[in-house]
Amino acid sequence: MRAIWIGLTALALSSCATAPHGIQAERGRYLAKGAYDAKALLPAPPAKGTPLAERDREIFHATRALKDTPRWSLAQADNVEENILTGYACALGATPTLEANPKLAALLLRMSRDVRPAVSGPKLKYRRPRPYLAEGGPICIKRSLGLSIAPDYPSGHSTWGWSVGLLLAEIAPDRADAILARAKAFGESRVVCGVHNMSSVEAGAQNARNLFATLKASPTFQADLAAARAELEAARARGPTPDAARCEADAAVLARPLL
Repeated sequence: MRAIWIGLTALALSSCATAPHGIQAERGRYLAKGAYDAKALLPAPPAKGTPLAERDREIFHATRALKDTPRWSLAQADNVEENILTGYACALGATPTLEANPKLAALLLRMSRDVRPAVSGPKLKYRRPRPYLAEGGPICIKRSLGLSIAPDYPSGHSTWGWSVGLLLAEIAPDRADAILARAKAFGESRVVCGVHNMSSVEAGAQNARNLFATLKASPTFQADLAAARAELEAARARGPTPDAARCEADAAVLARPLL
């Protein structure tokens, strides 16, 4: 179970329950195959030479100036997928743990298996290159062949970050504004890193919203959500709260406009 908790976010990007209307979902997922088709719902990425494509290019170059700043460091931390709940801790007002939140861990793992095809489908459809390959400039993570051949659109990190954020906002509605603001920043970290265009990050956010709306139609998902909510409420009541100094430092970084 500990390995599941550590690796669940990686499964979402790399890798039987009852779905809505009684359709049998694929093993280990909430949704039946084809219940959510991101390829049909997301628009095509901006075409080369269009104003939106030029906006992406300008944002990429402008954010290269963030290299070695605190925002760059936060983007590097956000790149580590298994730390996503640590990233949300300040917004949530609690740090979920394996011992205190096994139902949340299981819910996230299962949801990650629905996120994976929601990301891979449009990525393979559009095969948009990552911005640093065309424009040059520093990126906040190590360059690799795997990174270079993985398409840009939509951002998988943004889709996953928003999926987790939307889930946590449902579980802790009193913290929803802070949680969703952190989801936005989690996606923008990919722009800061230089590994995704802004339009690809925005598409990831839309992808997550579309997917989450579909997931909420699943009775099994709703039941697991309710169980995770009760579990997290108990964990929040017990404490402890996240480190105040770290939360203040992160808030100061995120208070500055990206551009």
